[in-house]
Amino acid sequence: MSHLPIVLISLVSLLWPVAPPPVFAGRPVAPPPVFAGWPVPPPPVSERWHTWPVTRVFPAAVPGISPSGARVTYVLAGVAPEAPCRVAFQPAAVRPGCRTALRATYADSTQTYVVTVGIAVLDGPGIGPGGPGRSVTMRPATVRPAAFPGGPAARFGDRQYFTGVVVGSREPYVVATAAGYGDGRAYQPGDRAGPRLRDAARQLATALNRVMTG
Repeated sequence: MSHLPIVLISLVSLLWPVAPPPVFAGRPVAPPPVFAGWPVPPPPVSERWHTWPVTRVFPAAVPGISPSGARVTYVLAGVAPEAPCRVAFQPAAVRPGCRTALRATYADSTQTYVVTVGIAVLDGPGIGPGGPGRSVTMRPATVRPAAFPGGPAARFGDRQYFTGVVVGSREPYVVATAAGYGDGRAYQPGDRAGPRLRDAARQLATALNRVMTG
C-alpha cells in the first residue's frame, strides 16, 4: 500500500502532462518573476517620447497667462501624427541628429490664440555648442503650425505664424512653438501684438519642456 500514492502520481502525469511554456515568435516566454507585483521603474528621460502615453507628453490643459494678461487655460486642440523632422519643422530649425518630431496645437480658453508645440527628438542634448537655447528673435525658425478642423486651430498655417520660441535643454529634446490667432489672420510685419503673443509661445514651450525633462 505504501507505493500506491507514487503509482497514482505517475498515472496522473501520463494523463495530464505539464504544459510546456508558451512560445512567441519562436522564442519561449520566460515565466513571470516571483516579485511581479513590484512597481515598474520609470523610463529614462530619453525614452519618454515613445514610452509615455500621448496624454502625458501633451497634457489636455496647461495653465498660463494670455497675451492680454488674463489667467487662462491652454486647451489641447489636437495631436498630429509623428512626422520626420523636415516635415514638422521649418528647414532652418532642423538640426543634425533630429530623429523624429511630435506636434500638438493648443488654444487658450477664449479660443483667441493658438499655439503649436513641436518636440524634436534628438540623438544628443538639445543645448550645447551649436545647439539652440532660448530663441531671441521674434520669428525664429521653428515648428510648422498644425491645423485641426472644427475648432480654433482650423485655419492655423504658415501664413498665420506670428511668433515663436525655441527652447533647448541638456536632455535629447528641443521644444519649439509657433503662435498666432484663432481667427486665421495672416502675419503682418510690425504687428504690435507680436511681443504679447510671444509670451504665450514661451509659456507653452517652457511648460512642455519641463514635462519632458523634469
